[in-house]
Amino acid sequence: MSKVESIVDELKTLTLLEASELVQKIEETFNVDTSVGGGMMMMAGPAGGGSESAEEEKTEFDVVLEQVPADKKIAILKVVRTITGLGLKEAKALVDTAPQTIQEAISKDAAEDAKKQLEEAGATIALK
Repeated sequence: MSKVESIVDELKTLTLLEASELVQKIEETFNVDTSVGGGMMMMAGPAGGGSESAEEEKTEFDVVLEQVPADKKIAILKVVRTITGLGLKEAKALVDTAPQTIQEAISKDAAEDAKKQLEEAGATIALK
């Protein structure tokens, strides 16, 4: 029996909870996101010269509050509090001192969702 067949046989014995934990561990260990495209999409590390790293798809994004129109400040403040979980004082300070990073190193889906909510409230947002 080959090593791969042995691993597959072992995987068949896992419970759903164990399989879920395995997927999470694989994502962390190999820097992959299994939610992309409905299957595993591995990201290759630099093979020889490191030139491949510039071609890798970005997986973590920062949501940056670029601009807050004065007439939309309260609506934006409410969304910032919802997204970040900050208290009123902290969220107000963040909104008052734009440009500021609202969230750091989050998934593309979460970043785009936050961007959508903030733009609907009237803010100018950048994903970095």
